[in-house]
Amino acid sequence: MPGLCQSLEAEHRVIERVLRALAREAGRIERSGAPDEALLGRAVEFMRAYTDGVHHSKEERVLFPAMEAAGVPRAGGPIGVMFTEHEMGRRKVAALKNMLGGALGREAVSALATALRDYVNLLENHIGKEDNVLYPMAERVLDESRKQQVLDGFQRAEAEEEAGARKLRAWAESLA
Repeated sequence: MPGLCQSLEAEHRVIERVLRALAREAGRIERSGAPDEALLGRAVEFMRAYTDGVHHSKEERVLFPAMEAAGVPRAGGPIGVMFTEHEMGRRKVAALKNMLGGALGREAVSALATALRDYVNLLENHIGKEDNVLYPMAERVLDESRKQQVLDGFQRAEAEEEAGARKLRAWAESLA
């Protein structure tokens, strides 16, 4: 049986490519005062459709319920923290989207760079928690039957993945 969270970890590596590009863009914005609207627009689309729509959806609809059924609490536990951080990410992406598309003064450009760094930091820390705490916990607490149900759920979700999400993953993988 493949590693339970192997596909989620692989998605993290793709997401991290975009996070590195966003961190570079934040620095470039601070130096130049001009955001790369095309890059940022595509990144916001990626974060909404892939990070949240594909990756977080698989966790929230498949992995977390299986862990809860195995006795891992949501409230006051690691699953609740992950849900909270997913929601924080959604709010940060919505704020980034609202910052794009218009003429930006110096303060707005600075705020955009800060917002990018905040999102990158949130997701980097979140990914670390999942890779090093939550996913190993899932491996320990789920029995073989539940693990198979999770893997089947991941396969169904991946089969339903929209072509647009696959294109966004390819775009992310093309980033240096």
